Amino acid sequence: MAVFQVKTTTVHGEDSLSYLKEIQQKNIWIICDPFLANSDGMKLLMENIDCSNLITVFSDIIPDPPIEKVVKGMIEASVIKAEIMIAFGGGSAIDTAKGIYYFSNKLNITSIEQFIAVPTTSGTGSEVTQVTVITDPDSKIKYPLFDEAIVPDVAILDPVLCLTVPPHITANTGMDVLVHGIEAYVSTGATNYTDALAEKSIYLTFNHLVACHENGLNLKDRNGMHDASALAGMAFNCSNLGINHSIAHQLGAQFKIPHGLANAMLLVPVIQFNAKHSPKAEKKYAHLARVTGVAATTDCNKVAINLLCQKITAMIDKMNLAKTLKEVGVTKEQVLAVIGEIVENTLNDTCFATNPVKLTKADIAGIIATVI
Repeated sequence: MAVFQVKTTTVHGEDSLSYLKEIQQKNIWIICDPFLANSDGMKLLMENIDCSNLITVFSDIIPDPPIEKVVKGMIEASVIKAEIMIAFGGGSAIDTAKGIYYFSNKLNITSIEQFIAVPTTSGTGSEVTQVTVITDPDSKIKYPLFDEAIVPDVAILDPVLCLTVPPHITANTGMDVLVHGIEAYVSTGATNYTDALAEKSIYLTFNHLVACHENGLNLKDRNGMHDASALAGMAFNCSNLGINHSIAHQLGAQFKIPHGLANAMLLVPVIQFNAKHSPKAEKKYAHLARVTGVAATTDCNKVAINLLCQKITAMIDKMNLAKTLKEVGVTKEQVLAVIGEIVENTLNDTCFATNPVKLTKADIAGIIATVI
């Protein structure tokens, strides 16, 4: 038996922020990073919140949110007693907010009636998922937490908020969207429902990501990527992901590599590995290439997969993304010094269980070797 559910109400397209105008006379707590706290995006957000509301901002957010920031947020939550929580920002802000929301509810120290996520990047899909990733800086392990209790009640997808996102962040977060869609598609937890969402997400990413990178002010392309991110999130929220994310989590924790970039480095090697060792995955990758227009309907599976990998490589090249750890300053010696730890943590990663191929330690090390 499989269950498909989309809990979050999604408000999308231009002027989506006007949804907030319906909220009146509430105690609102906004969680964002320090940059956004004083940005034009924050001004736009505030312009759409009625003046009858009491507003407090928590901006002590950093990338790869560590446990200590979640704890600090929980302490503040116990004092503020907000009725509405708004997570405003990229994956780090939304993940931190989810962690605070989850553990505060567990300890009964909040009275939040509605949890709203307003993403300002098109990447994690966190605004519609039951996933948050918290980092332990001491052990250098990223811990994905899966629980329906942290799914936001409302996601507001206003593409205007993404217009000023720098090209390199657009590229990194956009590749995260692509990996979400592709991993959800070949996951052992995939269904007809998640496949439909993943296919559309991948199609949109193929058609809008590079254009967003080249011209970030194009609202049509920004809207396409914002939709792609949420659709991929809805897909993997029910199907889970795979080895691409399992390894990327460890590379990010060990070497401070942006999550989307780590995913991008691994994507082609993972596709090639899975396709080689799983006939079902091979068939699905090939079908994906055909339905998104990357390959012709008459192309055999191997040709279709090669074209899919070529398409991904071309996107990475056009956006000037690194393909190896060496290109981002991580030496082979640094990797080999912690390879055992990386492999062990990969095996224990939550995403590992639904990869279409069950990998050995040697398999994982082999994939990592392709990006050294």
